[in-house]
Amino acid sequence: MSARAAGEPWLVVIDPQHIFASPDSAWGSPFFDGAMANIRLLADAFGERVLVTRWLPTADRSTSWGDYFAAWPFADRPADDALFDLVPAAEGLSPHPTLDLPTFGKWGPAMEQVVGRGAHVVLAGVSTDCCVISTALAAADAGARVTLAADACAGSTAENHAAAVHVMGLYPPQLTVGDTATILAR
Repeated sequence: MSARAAGEPWLVVIDPQHIFASPDSAWGSPFFDGAMANIRLLADAFGERVLVTRWLPTADRSTSWGDYFAAWPFADRPADDALFDLVPAAEGLSPHPTLDLPTFGKWGPAMEQVVGRGAHVVLAGVSTDCCVISTALAAADAGARVTLAADACAGSTAENHAAAVHVMGLYPPQLTVGDTATILAR
């Protein structure tokens, strides 16, 4: 994968997986379907500049991740479990392979290699109050220009989503908060 010019914005769709979408999952967001509809609109506009990530339970259990999986045993499954698959609506959003990581935050060398150093990224996905905020803050710290598509994100609860959006709104100009209509109008 080659890096694109920093001037071309990329849509990064964080973890649109069954584990975060299913009402039967302890991590399922009741707002996932609404966010996914806006993600689709954004992906159609961004074309080939879309990257999709997946969270996988492959972290080292001898670290604090061991405590994490003890607290959330339902998620302690093999990485190839269907719970970690993309939802059907997310399949085909990107021509690039998914970026699979065992961390909340997805920003790092692997993502930067695809989107470019100092890139402008538009973030969407789940969960606003975990993986999205972790990615947004790390990307801003690394010098990326970040726009949060707030209505294309789904939180664990409405209150947690609002709190995470509020926190991310405290980081301009590196991190700005917008919505799908505004982003598409640019």
